[in-house]
Amino acid sequence: MKALSILLLIFMILASLRALFCDTDPQDVAALQSLIKGWQNFPSSWEASNDPCGAQWDGIMCNNGRVISMRLSSINLQGTLSNSIGQFSELAYLDLSSNSGLSGPLPTSIGNLRQLTTLILAGCSFTGGIPEELGNLVQLSFLAMNSNRFTGRIPASIGLLNNLFWLDLSENQLSGPVPISSATSPGLDLLTHTKHFHFSGNQLTGNLNGLFSPSMRLEHILFDNNQLTGPIPAELGSITTLQILRLDNNKFTGAVPTNISNLVDLNVLNFAGNQLRGTMPDLSTLTKLNVVDLSNNSFDPSAIPTWMLTLKTLASVAIASGGLYGQIPNRIFTLPGLQQVILSNNAFNGTLNMTGNITQQLQRVILLNNRIVAAKITQSYNGILVLVGNPVCLDPEFSSSHFCSIQQDSIISYTTSVTHCGSTSCSSDQSLDPANCGCAYPYMGRVFFRSPLFADLRNNEHFQLLEASLSTELGLQPGSVFLSDIHFTSDDYLQVQVRLFPSTGTSFNLSEITRIGFDLSNQTYKPPQGFGPYYFVADPYVHFAGADDGGKSQVSTGAVAGIAVACGLILIAVTSGAIFALLQKRRSRELSGQTNPFASWGIAKKDSGGAPQLKGARFFSFDELKNCTNNFAENNEIGSGGYGKVYKAILVGGTNVAIKRAEYGSKQGAVEFKNEIELLSRVHHKNLVSLIGFCYEQGEQMLVYEYVSNGTLRHNLQARGIYLDWKKRLRIALGSARGLAYLHELADPPIIHRDVKSTNILLDGNFKPKVADFGLSKLVADTEKGHISTQVKGTLGYLDPEYYMTQQLSEKSDVYSFGVVMLEILSGRLPISKGRYIVREFRMAINPNDHNYYGLQGIVDPAIHDAAHTAGFRRFVQLAMECVDESASRRPTMNSVVKEIEAMLHSEGLSSGSSSTVEFEHVGTASTSHLYSGQVATARSNSSSSTAEEPPRPELKHSEP
Repeated sequence: MKALSILLLIFMILASLRALFCDTDPQDVAALQSLIKGWQNFPSSWEASNDPCGAQWDGIMCNNGRVISMRLSSINLQGTLSNSIGQFSELAYLDLSSNSGLSGPLPTSIGNLRQLTTLILAGCSFTGGIPEELGNLVQLSFLAMNSNRFTGRIPASIGLLNNLFWLDLSENQLSGPVPISSATSPGLDLLTHTKHFHFSGNQLTGNLNGLFSPSMRLEHILFDNNQLTGPIPAELGSITTLQILRLDNNKFTGAVPTNISNLVDLNVLNFAGNQLRGTMPDLSTLTKLNVVDLSNNSFDPSAIPTWMLTLKTLASVAIASGGLYGQIPNRIFTLPGLQQVILSNNAFNGTLNMTGNITQQLQRVILLNNRIVAAKITQSYNGILVLVGNPVCLDPEFSSSHFCSIQQDSIISYTTSVTHCGSTSCSSDQSLDPANCGCAYPYMGRVFFRSPLFADLRNNEHFQLLEASLSTELGLQPGSVFLSDIHFTSDDYLQVQVRLFPSTGTSFNLSEITRIGFDLSNQTYKPPQGFGPYYFVADPYVHFAGADDGGKSQVSTGAVAGIAVACGLILIAVTSGAIFALLQKRRSRELSGQTNPFASWGIAKKDSGGAPQLKGARFFSFDELKNCTNNFAENNEIGSGGYGKVYKAILVGGTNVAIKRAEYGSKQGAVEFKNEIELLSRVHHKNLVSLIGFCYEQGEQMLVYEYVSNGTLRHNLQARGIYLDWKKRLRIALGSARGLAYLHELADPPIIHRDVKSTNILLDGNFKPKVADFGLSKLVADTEKGHISTQVKGTLGYLDPEYYMTQQLSEKSDVYSFGVVMLEILSGRLPISKGRYIVREFRMAINPNDHNYYGLQGIVDPAIHDAAHTAGFRRFVQLAMECVDESASRRPTMNSVVKEIEAMLHSEGLSSGSSSTVEFEHVGTASTSHLYSGQVATARSNSSSSTAEEPPRPELKHSEP
């Protein structure tokens, strides 16, 4: 009996010790253990310890001992979701996406997660109704429950989620009407801040009257493939922020509202497959329209609408069964961006004339079942043309033409090439990695782009950009993405089979899979412009690196108990000493922190190991910056972006500064943060932004810059009311080039910026340029080698192709990026716009024999047309093209670029000296927004993940699509 009492005492002491040293709140531990009971294939690390936060369970992230994030995408979880999910009172992020084995109803206790901001259940197999309790999640901003088996009605309580900007309930079995608010019930019409309404592929009925209002800021409205009835609401025409509108394959009736013409930012309009009547809508004012489909309605018979002949942005137009008649005008085939025309089952007659200046992009013309009696086709047209069902195919001289055969309508789409790998083959459960030609276990899935802005699947450029962006933004090795089985589904979604390969070894580890899965399901990954909104459904990943048999712990419960009892006496003996040492260490750290502002620098794990070496910049306490921004008040906010928010402040002494404050989900790793501080503090040049100081305290990352008042170069090139003439643009280019030349040749050691772009060039009060954002910069430590081997980072559109392919970084990589900036200065265009790359556009357009515009009349910014005939303009174009040469060795140095632009200014009779104070003319009343409000986020390969060189992040935050 005495022995039993002693043993009981030992276990009580052990339990007390565990409670003392456990980092996780007991409530969260109990909730996780309850989840485990209902799941199979949970991570094996969950069995190795009863301390999720202290032992860093895979997929679990904590803050102050509370679970704040569960990222468990694509790990083959099976089972049901326990009611215990509601016990995670501090949970902010829950991602269970692409676990098709998760089924059963969604517990109502999920409504207890009052701190939840992100809920992603896409690609699971949940059934039953969506709980009304979701309306309790008032912090929720991202809700994705698509691709499940939910039934019943959309809960009206979702209308209470005022912070929601992404709402995706598509691809379920939801029925009934869309809830509209009343005196006694909320509705989705209250979601005035939401930007994405995705309800495709359900069984929704009723009409949409009352759902929309002018106060909404919607960008995407997707109600395709439902059973909605009634008229198309006229209120849609008041939501001028709309970019994509899909109401196809429903039962809408009546006429198309005439105020649809107000949607001047619309890129995609699809009303196909309804019962619409009346006059064909006039879309002539929708000058950004890329894709339009009005097929299979009951419009009044008419000739081909004139807007089809004038909208130069059109890539795809479809009006099958549209009651159209007359002869098809030849002009439609000369629209510059047109790729596809579908006009089947109409009454077109006469002669089809496809001769003359047919656009090269045109790949598909479908004219089935019309009344065309003759056809003239230019020999240079090599795309698809289907004339089956027209009288012309009865003509013996034409009937043998392949245009009268339906079989030639098959399209061979793009597939990633592995021809460089020779005859290498892999086992059935592995695939060939195009990056290294080795065999590995890829992370596979399907990306569905709901409304792409193009129709040509044979355009390699589109999909090569997609490959590059996936590898860069997901932090993978360049070239480690394989695309295949690219096709349009019956719902007009672009489906792409994706294989992603690990950067090292043959398998991903579990943390890599959950990170990548979260980036794709949370829309952190942004595809190239033109692909449109997407959703990702992954195949469960089972070949984790380092996984043991069955994913279970190798140590038995009995062994664990025996070891615990054996160690108990030793633990008791050392407890007092350990506690005393812990308290002493904590007190020492606190005292150190009071005298050393860098004491907190190395607390986070996997840090850089030491405080930054500063030259001139100072440390600011959190309280100092809090006070000078009035507790970061909204009226001091001057911008925001992927990094966080920027505040204008006045320091004690009167200095104007801009304080860039990172949000939790956008913080750099300590290495990148330290890198930017050290670089900015040691470089001093009039064309480089000056760092005044920083704050790295209380979990904050803040940079204090000189205040640069006139925004980014990108903003000034695009904003209305700002006029930059040719000479002013030359001075901006010269100043920016001088700043980069200083980094390359005068800094000691030299520095490669690695993220040169127009949003990283700021303009001060005199519009003098200052190069900014050194978070990705690299020191050139080995000048003899001439390059640095490094993981590819940068921004798509500006990325040096040689650096991307070889991972060999040099100063010439900055030269390439600056060349792209020069092309922006010439054109005012983004580097990548609607699937077109600015470098390629210039290469194709330049015509040395054109003495007026050098072949660039359609590309050059109208604001500088008058300069296009000058020798300086031509030389600037030539210099830009030299900078973007595919071979780094043929590009000039930045110092040479500086001298060339100086010569251009002299030839214009202008000074290139630094004393010039150029005043810029502002037209009208438009104001210039501050630069820091520009697009701060770049395509950094590690921008949304915790890597080996970053500390674990206390929070995550999606970036807005």
